[in-house]
Amino acid sequence: MKKNIIITGTSRGIGFELVQILSRQGHNVLALSRNAVPVSNLNLENVSTMPFDLGDLEAYKKVNDFINKEWDHVDVLINNAGALLNKPFEGTSFSDFEQVYRTNVFGVAELTRNVLPFMEKDGHVVTISSMGGVQGSMKFGGLAAYSSSKGAVITLTELLAEEYKETGPSFNVLALGAVQTEMLEEAFPGYQAPTTANEMANYIADFGLNGHQYYNGKLLQVSNSTP
Repeated sequence: MKKNIIITGTSRGIGFELVQILSRQGHNVLALSRNAVPVSNLNLENVSTMPFDLGDLEAYKKVNDFINKEWDHVDVLINNAGALLNKPFEGTSFSDFEQVYRTNVFGVAELTRNVLPFMEKDGHVVTISSMGGVQGSMKFGGLAAYSSSKGAVITLTELLAEEYKETGPSFNVLALGAVQTEMLEEAFPGYQAPTTANEMANYIADFGLNGHQYYNGKLLQVSNSTP
């Protein structure tokens, strides 16, 4: 059955792969990214693109207008966009924290808040977090802003699931281990992750379409490393 799916952070990495996977399956996709060109160049059927900055409050109105005009409802929202900063804490400024949180926390909350009125009880909001945001997981120096922001959206997901448990939609969060993406390479040059962006995107696509049947308000740790 064809679904209407919104994905953020689609210019590269997991988001770029997600758009292609879900469009091949016949779903309608709205791909949101500051750089809309990579997805536009694919000329995929059923895919609409829009330049979108999670920190630009005016941009949310365009998303609302698109849904009203083209779709009327949204089945799945995948909050995939993320800002990764690798910097020693003593050099991480107020504005560094603000920039990371604007994308990873405030933007997730604001887009979700805008899309919720268009979602029904069987809708699904999936937010992409990180193993670094999970309490008790292994932590890495230099990621104070990034990993703490990813911890925030885990708690946000649990709160939204509770607040909307009677009316829906379902809310779940995936804490990913290391995935080989351009963002990872920029932050940790030379590091080789065990999972490709395409492999992870296939998992997320399936979870976005089906996970709400089994989970609500849950954190799933998507990592093949131990611990």
